[in-house]
Amino acid sequence: MSGAGPFSEFLKGHHALVTGGGTGIGKALALALDEAGANVSILGRREQPLVETSGQIKNDGGFAIADVTSEAEIKRAIAARTAAAGPVSILINNAGAADTAPFAKTSNEMWDRMIAVNMTAAFMVTREIVPQMAKNEFGRIINIASTASLKGYAYVSAYVAAKHGLLGMTRALALELAASKITVNALCPGFTDTGLVERSIENIVEKTGMDAAQARGQLTATNPQGRLVTPQEVANAAIWLCSEGAASVTGQAITLAGGEIM
Repeated sequence: MSGAGPFSEFLKGHHALVTGGGTGIGKALALALDEAGANVSILGRREQPLVETSGQIKNDGGFAIADVTSEAEIKRAIAARTAAAGPVSILINNAGAADTAPFAKTSNEMWDRMIAVNMTAAFMVTREIVPQMAKNEFGRIINIASTASLKGYAYVSAYVAAKHGLLGMTRALALELAASKITVNALCPGFTDTGLVERSIENIVEKTGMDAAQARGQLTATNPQGRLVTPQEVANAAIWLCSEGAASVTGQAITLAGGEIM
């Protein structure tokens, strides 16, 4: 059970679109939205995770293989999903990546890639969806940011810059749409128990000689609760933001980090 609990079926009739929806936080989001009754479409680059996750969704809006850094692929994917499941009323921009390097060794290519996947992708997807929400006079836009949108972390300057930009866009768009029934918010989880963090742990091991337990300890040490955030916790927060009870919550950065000071 995804944990939607008292919110079960309250999103019935809504079409939710989740980018990066095949694994990790995106998968947890997709399953929680499904439990809450939404028709769920997922986008991603890799077919197999999309097939597996889509197969677990009861109210399946289908999936589309798309590189969210490509405007043409975004347009194609969204057109296909809306044709199949109707206009999108809930958008969760979850797709992202976190490359690491010391600042002096951060290449232009890495910088551009981090900005493209973590910020520009959300901009392009949202730009496609907002007119649908405006026409139907309802929308929930949730950007999966990070505590890196609120503070700095060493060795991920490009990622931090991109996530700060994503939060800035969130706040600006929330004001632009404040008179409508469309809300725009960011969820800012700390280190979360996903494949992305596992790859970070592998990177620490490779570069420092630590063992995996020591490397994991470095990440959990940033959380005063001494643990990684779970994808389900992020999904639960997103489900609340989609509810009518959160209608006045917009332009916010909601932190899920066990008390980590920003």
